[in-house]
Amino acid sequence: MGSPISRRLWIYASATGFLLRAQDTEFVCPMDREVRSKTPGTCPRCGMKLVAGLPMPVEYRVDFRAHPPSIPVGRPITLEFRVLDPNSGRPIARFETIHEKLFHLFLVSHDLDYFSHEHPALGADGWFRLKTSLPKPGTYRLLADFDPSGGTPQLVARTFSTAGWAAPLAQSIAHPPQDIAPKRGENLEVSLALDPAHPIAGRKTMLFFRISPADGLEPFLGAWAHLLAVSSDLIDTVHSHPFLADGGADMQFNLFFARPGIYRLWLQLQRRGVVNTVSFTLIVNDLVSG
Repeated sequence: MGSPISRRLWIYASATGFLLRAQDTEFVCPMDREVRSKTPGTCPRCGMKLVAGLPMPVEYRVDFRAHPPSIPVGRPITLEFRVLDPNSGRPIARFETIHEKLFHLFLVSHDLDYFSHEHPALGADGWFRLKTSLPKPGTYRLLADFDPSGGTPQLVARTFSTAGWAAPLAQSIAHPPQDIAPKRGENLEVSLALDPAHPIAGRKTMLFFRISPADGLEPFLGAWAHLLAVSSDLIDTVHSHPFLADGGADMQFNLFFARPGIYRLWLQLQRRGVVNTVSFTLIVNDLVSG
């Protein structure tokens, strides 16, 4: 059926019932496609504008390059991304705003210790650029999140290594223990409860976060919170927003983990103008062991 991204898009479209007859057109959230309405409005989960008649998901090619090409550690680098039309191959010039930005970029190190959520800027030449630096040698996974105008939202992953790093990723996979103990952010604390208590791959896992103190919580990039989940082998990545949240102390996320294994979760939320990032580690079982 094509690339992993193509398969993922097809599965997602099928699972959310996106195959609609023309006469059944509904207003759909581009990010959370199970959110639908018979009338225009905004998504109650992520705040995005509901769109009528979204096209079927199509995979867009992304060119990626770095300057310098041999990526150093602890020195300035520039990461560049160019999105190409799947039919003509020409660079895409127009993008929809997703959570207040045209392009979201997540960077994760192979040991799951480093996490960064950035927003490259679009240049007149069609390249998104981010100036940054990497804190340690190793392999990194990046996840690009964007929405070409007239197309469908994209989640594109790439893997790269810093200069001189030769260890195969299979030998560098992190194996941290499960850690769902309460975490302290910049100006709040977050606790986590799971249902089921032992997540199973392919089945819904409900994550219940409790924030303390909860006064002064504010939307962050158009949502009450953002969650990134990454498997320890850097293959599976999920960017999600609360299933239930109202600015109070409790938030619920619903996730489906594709495979058993170890997953690191980063939760980002804002209180009194301060962005908090906390992380948890889950062990996801297979159906037999679960």
